Amino acid sequence: MVVGPRLMKRSSATAEAPYTLGESPPRVLGLLDQLGLWGNLGVSLLGFTGAIFVLVPIADPGMSLGAALTALALGTVLGALGVGAASVPGARTGAPSMVLLRGLFGTRPSYFPTILNIVQLVGWTTFELVTISTALHQLAPTLPRWVYALAAGVLTTLLALRPLGWIRVLRKYVTVAVLLALVYLGVQLLGHPLPALGEGSWDGFWVAVDTVIGVAVSWVPLASDYSRHARTTRSAFLGSFVGYGVTQIACYTIGLLALVTVAGRDPDKIFGSFIAIPLGALVFGVLTIRELDQSFADTYSTAVSVQNLRPRWDRRALAVAVGLLATLGALAFDIGDYENFLLLIGSLFVPLLGVLVVDYFVVCRGRWDLSEQARARWSNLLAWALGFVAYQLVNPGSVSWWTALWAPVNQAIGFTPPSWLGASPFSFIVAAVAAGVLSLLTRRNGQRAAGAGPQTSLPERRDVTP
Repeated sequence: MVVGPRLMKRSSATAEAPYTLGESPPRVLGLLDQLGLWGNLGVSLLGFTGAIFVLVPIADPGMSLGAALTALALGTVLGALGVGAASVPGARTGAPSMVLLRGLFGTRPSYFPTILNIVQLVGWTTFELVTISTALHQLAPTLPRWVYALAAGVLTTLLALRPLGWIRVLRKYVTVAVLLALVYLGVQLLGHPLPALGEGSWDGFWVAVDTVIGVAVSWVPLASDYSRHARTTRSAFLGSFVGYGVTQIACYTIGLLALVTVAGRDPDKIFGSFIAIPLGALVFGVLTIRELDQSFADTYSTAVSVQNLRPRWDRRALAVAVGLLATLGALAFDIGDYENFLLLIGSLFVPLLGVLVVDYFVVCRGRWDLSEQARARWSNLLAWALGFVAYQLVNPGSVSWWTALWAPVNQAIGFTPPSWLGASPFSFIVAAVAAGVLSLLTRRNGQRAAGAGPQTSLPERRDVTP
């Protein structure tokens, strides 16, 4: 049967993500779609206010503006490279992120990181709904915040029911409006006097870098949920790396500029300072409504992550359940521990990324068993655990009871992290090296080679023309 161009175009425009794990994912997202998706995900209201953790990573008075911008650029590039690398396996196999962990750890061991991912995604969705409702309440205080939280939760759930359709809307209509809003805010803020770039210190530089990386790598466990629909591997990598990297730098830069010019280093005043700018209410309204793409992506990916545990459950029913849970949480949640949340995410998923990169690209060279019978690969779990420990030894965060647990460990092994050592690159390297070394040891012991198992149950697909 010959399919005409018009029919193919219509089919591509209406194709949607499969309902269960057993259905094949359509490959309908081109480079512009990927750029639109990740470009929007790189912008967040939490990024504007979260810039305070880059400017003041440890204690007042914080770092210089130049040091903060450097930490932002370095952390974003490293984190966005991780997102891009994590997009490649999904584009090649058609498998969502958590199913790919079957190849990395084995099916049953993959349930543990899957559960962790579900918890972090529900947390992120709740954070986003709190932020959206707080921003809308500040923009139009006549209605109570809970009304906005409820409305945002309902819209988030509806968007998660048709994810590919919403991504196409982002590319066609939302991205341009967001870019114009960012440029306008940046120009307005640059009209205010700026402090000298070198005015201040570099104290806490690597903590700031870790925080920025933590924001980016929180998307690593979601990357293949969207790249599995990419037309080419190249478009998946470039769309996530470039799209996310550019807009996260722009978003946090605007937050930093607001803190040092109009907000007096008080993140609680950032939203108000945006609204006070000429046409600021309109611009801020655009950015606030756009925030729904963050909560939608978290909700949809939570549903897809659950399918690694229950492959035959319908993602639509799961999305409704997740949306309800996050909305209830948003009605009474406090985001005061945002920085510690980011550091915890980083300590879990940065070393996971290190193990994934080495095992997929070097050890196994893309040959993973993604079936429900995939054997356990304990060496990779051990490498991940070593990377997590390495992160905590350098930067355990600021929660007193958790920090107290790690202080004796540092003393017992005689390890005092130098000021120039960042927890994220250190844990990534430890996990990556451990994964490679443990793989060699298992081969030498005559065990079955880590990457020589059955071919992936979702065979690698050829790229098609965008």
